[in-house]
Amino acid sequence: MTSPSPIGVFVAPVTPLQQNCTVVWCTATNKAAVIDPGGSVDSILVEIARRGLTLDKIWITHGHLDHAGGAAELKEKSGLQIEGPHPDDQFWIDGIEQQSKAYGMPEARGFTPDRWLADGDTVTLGETTWDVIHCPGHTPGHVVFFNQAARFAQVGDVLFQGSIGRTDFPKGNLDDLLDAITTKLWPLGDDVAFVPGHGPMSTFGDERRSNPFVSDRAINARKR
Repeated sequence: MTSPSPIGVFVAPVTPLQQNCTVVWCTATNKAAVIDPGGSVDSILVEIARRGLTLDKIWITHGHLDHAGGAAELKEKSGLQIEGPHPDDQFWIDGIEQQSKAYGMPEARGFTPDRWLADGDTVTLGETTWDVIHCPGHTPGHVVFFNQAARFAQVGDVLFQGSIGRTDFPKGNLDDLLDAITTKLWPLGDDVAFVPGHGPMSTFGDERRSNPFVSDRAINARKR
């Protein structure tokens, strides 16, 4: 008999870029965290209330507008602190208002996280504990949130179904990104399911088999 999952998850695509704002919660306490509130803050709060959850945390994977643009508003409306990303993304957060003009999102604002996160840190939600994994490459301060007990990760724009994050932004680095995926994410296990920053869910195992950028075959060919 399979034991019930310690977490629940729902995904709400937000902003014109259809970023996967992800709400996770501890099923024992119904305490919830919003990961990457890029926009549509009021709609997210309504859905959290509809599900009978209590918002308790705000977590940010990286400083791009579509992931972090609604964090300041959500903090104001909830009174909660913002945790993440890694401090190397401060320059991206500082530029959110400038980015917002290009994408027609005038409500987006910069902020200073109440807690910066580093590789090896943990964050808590109700009775659950999440590992923080620093995965630079898409941005230098990108972090991933991983729940060992549920075999689940929210990976932001590090990895997608069939693709990887762009590395042509300022301070992006393809080698860093490939190294982070293969040395930090793959060892977590093929069975780990993940929500990416955009698009459908997948598993690390599926991407190791078929992702044209980071499959085992692609990585081995790159080393030759």
